[in-house]
Amino acid sequence: MLSSLLLDFQFTQLLNPQFYIENGGLWLLLLVVFAETGLFVGFFLPGDSLLFIAGIYSSELIEAYIPTGNEYLDLLLLMILITAAGILGNWVGYTFGRKIGPTMFGWNDNLLFKKKYLIQAQEFYEKHGAGAIVIARFLPIIRTFAPIIAGIVQMNRSRFAVYNIVGCIAWVSSMLVGGHFLQKVILAQFGFDLKSHLEIIVLGIVLVTTTPVVLQIIKGNRKHKDAPTNNPTQP
Repeated sequence: MLSSLLLDFQFTQLLNPQFYIENGGLWLLLLVVFAETGLFVGFFLPGDSLLFIAGIYSSELIEAYIPTGNEYLDLLLLMILITAAGILGNWVGYTFGRKIGPTMFGWNDNLLFKKKYLIQAQEFYEKHGAGAIVIARFLPIIRTFAPIIAGIVQMNRSRFAVYNIVGCIAWVSSMLVGGHFLQKVILAQFGFDLKSHLEIIVLGIVLVTTTPVVLQIIKGNRKHKDAPTNNPTQP
């Protein structure tokens, strides 16, 4: 099974949240949530849509390891596990930032690292302060680098821990609960099974979550272009 999976694997599958649910289940899901913030190379992973779909499949994901027989307990257990993975991931990113993060501004771009994302996260942090740790959880790419920036600026550990926990709980619970109950309501009211139309959900979530990031990038690019004109005497 593993050999056939590797044989048929394509890089684009990493952008498809259903790929993780079908081929890795709970453990791969936890790894992705951790990697998206704990490893700066995880910025391309489908965090929001993956969690939303995980909410739809919450019982299947948990029952495979912990047969509770209760869908709400399954949802709660899944929420606790993913939240723990997200908190740990952010903490690793923060620790990384405190130790060697500043050197990242001198790194060259490659397939797994884009310096512009680090700069955008820094600008986002400067604008929103410590609250950026909470807000960033809901923004792709920004959430990958926000904890690193917090570490670089030497944000107080206790303060970071509080914002980290609050942000992760809010992000995980909203995505999982949204997916789980949207599936129940739509299936009960309209007989429409979202599991058969996941591509529509993914597309919708991608559009909603990436629009603020795209606008931030456009705004940042305009600001950098206008800087020499607005400050002609600046070296």
